[in-house]
Order: sequence, then C-alpha cells, then structure tokens
Amino acid sequence: MENSNMVAGCLTKADLVDAIYETLPMDKHKASQIVEDWIELIKEGLDRDNKVMISGFGVFEVKSKHARPGRNPQTGDRITLDARKVVKFKPSQILRSLLNKDFEQEAKDDGF
Repeated sequence: MENSNMVAGCLTKADLVDAIYETLPMDKHKASQIVEDWIELIKEGLDRDNKVMISGFGVFEVKSKHARPGRNPQTGDRITLDARKVVKFKPSQILRSLLNKDFEQEAKDDGF
C-alpha cells in the first residue's frame, strides 16, 4: 500500500483508513469509524480479559511488571520504577513465517 500519509516506515491509522476506503465501497468517514471501532474493541478486550488473540496475526497480552530499582539516565541518580502493566505482543506462527521468509530462503540457499 503506497500512501503519502505514511510516516517514515510506519503504518498509521490514516493509512489503514485509506486502505479500507480504497478497497471497500464506503466513504472515508465510515472507513475511519471502522478503524476506530476495531482499536476500541482491542482496548476493551485487553482491559476486560487481559488478552486479545487475532487468528493468523498474533496475541496481545497484558503483563504486570513489579516495581524495580533503576537510574535516572540524565543524572545517574537511583530511583524506583513503579509497578505497572504493559502490553506484550506475540506474533502467530503464520506472521513469524511471513516476516522470516527471506531469512529462511537465505538459509536454504546456504545449505542449512
């Protein structure tokens, strides 16, 4: 998908909206609403179930991080980093294979 809105190597919400708009027979407002609704569903799923699985793509999962010691990078002072929740993403085997197909081909070409 070639788009002038694309931020240096980053797929944006605007890019997703444009892709839906160009692919399906609907106006841009409706395409934008679909993207916003999809993102809201993922956020709600993470908040409610701590896990969202998209078949063929991967799993988003909320993980807890404990408080831990750290350093202020500007001053070097010791600080305590608060406990917090983070979202981890684990790609599906299908996505991993797609992302690594060039490496797999190189390995085959090299006789591995």
